[in-house]
Amino acid sequence: PQLRQAIEECKRVILALPEHSERQKDAVVRLIHLRLKLQELKDPGEDEPNIRVVLEHRFYKEKSKSVKQMCDKCSTIIWGLIQTWYTCTGGSGTHPPQRPCFPHPHTDTHLCPPGCYYRCHSKCLPLVSRPCVRAQVSHQAEYQLSICPESGLDSQDYRCAECRAPISLRGVPSEARQCDYTGLYYCSSCHWNDLAVVPARAIHNWDFEPRKVSRCSMRYLALMVSRPVLKLREINPLLFNYVEELVEIR
Repeated sequence: PQLRQAIEECKRVILALPEHSERQKDAVVRLIHLRLKLQELKDPGEDEPNIRVVLEHRFYKEKSKSVKQMCDKCSTIIWGLIQTWYTCTGGSGTHPPQRPCFPHPHTDTHLCPPGCYYRCHSKCLPLVSRPCVRAQVSHQAEYQLSICPESGLDSQDYRCAECRAPISLRGVPSEARQCDYTGLYYCSSCHWNDLAVVPARAIHNWDFEPRKVSRCSMRYLALMVSRPVLKLREINPLLFNYVEELVEIR
């Protein structure tokens, strides 16, 4: 309470002082320090454990104070300077594996499976509802190969396919965004209009135009990039008659 009172008093002083004066600038600096102190009390980062396991995510506490990220849970900015935050980076020890954010086709993902790189505030960890897609990639590495298999928003009871928040095509109370990979509809917190090449379109139409996908689909597709699971000749043998590059391979 005393800290909040000091912040309010500092605000009143700033408004009362001449604009752009040195005293007003000093008061603004003091206000910033008071707010940082209040945030530290709300979010005591030093007391947070380095590793948290939630829904098969292996979250590691980030050390960077300068990086500005978006929280995958609440969709607001993570201010590394004043907030504790975690990233799901996989691994099995006490330190996160040194991996690129998403696997490159030529990297080895079998020795130490990377995490899904889900990022969130420390305070949002208990609210995480999205299971780590790393487990799905490890145990059931396959693609959905129907092109945008839509079943209709009514089949989802007009709720987000992931967090079950109410959504509608009219945008009230929240906009329904379709994922081109799953065909399902998501809220704006679970679908950020990220773009990704959709395997079904590439396989059936040789279409590599990036499409809008949900956050979960984007991470799953990124982790699947290096997995040799598509048997193109069996799935669509006609492509070998019409695509010049495939004709040369054959």
